[in-house]
Amino acid sequence: MKKLVISVLGAAIVFTSGAVNTSEASSVPIKSAVSQVAGTPYKYGGTTTSGFDCSGFTRYIFKKFGINLPRTAASQAKQGTTVSKANLRVGDLVFFNTTGRGISHVGFYMGGGKFAHSSSSKGVSTASLSNSYWSKRYVTAKRATSEWTYGQMINS
Repeated sequence: MKKLVISVLGAAIVFTSGAVNTSEASSVPIKSAVSQVAGTPYKYGGTTTSGFDCSGFTRYIFKKFGINLPRTAASQAKQGTTVSKANLRVGDLVFFNTTGRGISHVGFYMGGGKFAHSSSSKGVSTASLSNSYWSKRYVTAKRATSEWTYGQMINS
C-alpha cells in the first residue's frame, strides 16, 4: 500500500509540473546518469562500467535514454543536428580533434561551460570547454535527440 501511495504521489507531481523545461537547471537525470559512472577508468574500446573510452561512454549514457549511437566519435559526429557553441544545451555531444586527423574525442555538454567525457588520464570526469587544451581542439557539437527525447533526458 505504501508503494502505491508513493507511486500515485510521484505521478501526480510529474503530471502537474507543467511543460518540459529545457533549462540547464532541470537537467538532473542526464547529470545523474553521468555522475553514477564518474570515476570509471578509461579503457580503449571500453563500453561498460569496468572501463570506457570516450565514445563508449557517450553511447552507454544515451542507451539509458533509448538512443542508439554509432560506436566511434567520428561516426557519432555524423548524427543529429549541428549546434553552435553559443546554443549548447545539457546532453548535447561536443566533439574534438585530439590527434590532428579529424574528430577523435566526444563528450556531453553539462552546462556552465563544462563537459563530461572519458579521458585517458582521468577516466569519466568533467572539464571546461574554455580550458586551453580543449578550446584549441573543439570542432563541433551535435544534438542527437528529438525534442521529445531531450525532454525525457532532462526530466525523467
